[in-house]
Amino acid sequence: MTTFDPAAPADETTAVHALLRRSAAAWAAGDGAAYGACFTEDATDVTYAGTVYHGGAEIGRAHQALFDSFLKGTRLDIDVVSLRFHGPATAVAVTRGAVRKRGAGAGRYDKLATYTLVRRADGSWGIAAVQKTARRRLMEAFSFRMQPATRPAAG
Repeated sequence: MTTFDPAAPADETTAVHALLRRSAAAWAAGDGAAYGACFTEDATDVTYAGTVYHGGAEIGRAHQALFDSFLKGTRLDIDVVSLRFHGPATAVAVTRGAVRKRGAGAGRYDKLATYTLVRRADGSWGIAAVQKTARRRLMEAFSFRMQPATRPAAG
């Protein structure tokens, strides 16, 4: 279920979605500099593997190395599950995602990511932090079955 902050101006929601699409487009293009430019100068990126990168420049540099090797020819599929604004300059987005080979069809999303987004001095939005986590469906289902109170209200 996708939820959005009803109090948020439509143009702000559109701008945040555009930023996330831009980051995915940079990934698909294998462009580390463009990917890093989506992040703030002091951003934090906690990767799926558990590596922590600091700042848009480092995030871009490290991802370029990945795009040139392990992630060559891949794309990042992102689906925004929820987007909440906390004042005029801060937003939190929770997304489902998957890294797929270019040309591969859609499939199951295998990770979740929480993005903290901030308005930059020029008025544009930037990613201040992102933390990616594997989705462990079997463990989650077992937990919900054994202890139903652990199931979140919204799936």
